[in-house]
Amino acid sequence: MAFEGFDPIFSKPKVEWTSQRSSPLCPFFVHVYAADSSHLVIHVTNICDAWEARLSLSMLEDIRDIVGIGGSWSEFVNYFITSLKSQDLKLVLEANSNSDASVSHAKLVAQKSKGMPLITIPLTKVVDCTAMEVKLNFCSSLFDAFKMKSMECSLVKEQEHSARTNMLAAEKERNESIQLEQRQKFQKISDLDNGVSTEGLQNSPDKQATRHGGSTKVKNRKVPAYRRQVFLLAY
Repeated sequence: MAFEGFDPIFSKPKVEWTSQRSSPLCPFFVHVYAADSSHLVIHVTNICDAWEARLSLSMLEDIRDIVGIGGSWSEFVNYFITSLKSQDLKLVLEANSNSDASVSHAKLVAQKSKGMPLITIPLTKVVDCTAMEVKLNFCSSLFDAFKMKSMECSLVKEQEHSARTNMLAAEKERNESIQLEQRQKFQKISDLDNGVSTEGLQNSPDKQATRHGGSTKVKNRKVPAYRRQVFLLAY
């Protein structure tokens, strides 16, 4: 439906008077929410007084025809909501002719941006229990919205912290992997260098000469015949 899942709107409109007046008023606040999927409720309050507008789909269709905004229905709803969120949202007040301190009529004037069609929403003043309900609903909804926003901010911060932690852990793991690979390469090169040196020493001429010299056997020489005869005579 049109307003299913509608997020409440809170804004502070610019206040204008239809006539000059000297006595200031407290700031006004606007609260827009969906009563159901086919009704929008607009509350305006300065905590002291309260006004409201309850808009059905048929009333919004009338506003669409009066303003003259073409396009699809969803485009008009988007324009309407964006206008209510605009920083140029105005609350136009008409002072009571009998009292400069009270307001006789009020209306919201919304515009998506300068030069685009104006949307005028008449407001009805509410009193007694209804006014109190408007004020309480405004405060409660504002608190809920603030709480939700705080939770969203906390969640975003937690996600950012988790992302940074994971990034640092991945970077640390990558650096450790690079260091391990470098150590393995260095060890391999060191082992190869040691193997070549040992083999070179074993195959060197001096080493071979020593090895061959140690294994040479002394040959038995023959004794000359005259020396054998002398040896026999002496014996």
